[in-house]
Amino acid sequence: MARIRRERPVLLAAILSALAALAAGMSKWVVLVLLLVMILAALFNEAPVIATEPAPPVEIKPEAPPSRLPEVSATLSGLDFPVMLLSDDASVLFQNRAAEKAFGEVALGAHISARLRSPGVLDMVRETIATNAPNQIEHSERLPSERVYIVRSAPIEFAADDGPHERYFILSFRDISEVRRIDRMRSDFVANASHELRTPLASLRGFIETIQGPAKNDLKAQARFLNIMLDQATRMSRLVDDLLSLSRLELKSHIAPDEKIDLVPLLGHVRDSLVPLARDVGVDINLHLPEGKVEVLGDRDELVQVFENLMENACKYGQEGEIDVWLKNGTGQPVEVSIVDRGPGIPAEHVPRLTERFYRVSIEDSRSKKGTGLGLAIVKHILTRHRARLIVKSEVGKGTDFTVRF
Repeated sequence: MARIRRERPVLLAAILSALAALAAGMSKWVVLVLLLVMILAALFNEAPVIATEPAPPVEIKPEAPPSRLPEVSATLSGLDFPVMLLSDDASVLFQNRAAEKAFGEVALGAHISARLRSPGVLDMVRETIATNAPNQIEHSERLPSERVYIVRSAPIEFAADDGPHERYFILSFRDISEVRRIDRMRSDFVANASHELRTPLASLRGFIETIQGPAKNDLKAQARFLNIMLDQATRMSRLVDDLLSLSRLELKSHIAPDEKIDLVPLLGHVRDSLVPLARDVGVDINLHLPEGKVEVLGDRDELVQVFENLMENACKYGQEGEIDVWLKNGTGQPVEVSIVDRGPGIPAEHVPRLTERFYRVSIEDSRSKKGTGLGLAIVKHILTRHRARLIVKSEVGKGTDFTVRF
């Protein structure tokens, strides 16, 4: 029955053909035989089987395991010290935020030499890549402030049975600036303090021995010697204070202040605080200030210390006359504060060394005016922290111009 249903169109065509043949006058027996033949052929004829070749099996390749670079990068991003990840050709594959902050952002895929130009660091990286052994050196950065790092390069490898072999190189930077600075400060303090304190200590010892000996019963001499001893002790106290102030500034020289300070009222405050000193030495301090605010990023107390020091020096060493303080804030120009005196000036050979510790153009003149020789060194360190410059112009017989440029 299934075959009859399947061959129904053929059977129907055979019956219609037989009826047409009978109508045309063909013998009914012939028509019946042909009809039977057609029916049997339709019912018992099998459809040809087309042999098809089996499709070749599809080879399923196992998926390659993903690269471990994202995992390594995510781990290194959590470190709080500078780290870079390098490839076999010393290209930068990743750097964390600490590295961006310390050395600036570098384009991924760029060679390490695009950011670090130190021959020592580059040679160390090349040696580590060639030998696959860790190395380390000490490296110094001069700008924007002096920093000292222990730089270490080390390989990291991933070799799995079912995955590719991966090799990267970690370049890490351990900041030892504070350790080096403290060591240097300790040695500088011992050397400078021993040198500067030797004279007042010898003076104090001599006066004490005199009071205990020849002037034991001389009240007038004792009173005069005690006044001198008080001056010497006060000088030593100022010296120690300045050394400690300088040490504190060096410890934070790499941290730039981010507070906005208006220089107009600040300079007015400094001038007012120095009016008694200026009156005593016969000097007038004239301020030349623009209208409105003139703001810079800074630390107020430290900027007060800078301009107090510069104006006080101008009063002490500028002799009688006037001191002009100019605040300039031109459009598209850096902010500048200039302190100009009309004193004897500074010989050209002394100008480059003015900010050195304990450097004095005239030692006797400095000590007679109770200077410690550290004032301009403190100014230089404060301005270094503020990313500012001190520009000194002087001409003998005409005066000196100290300009702070932000």
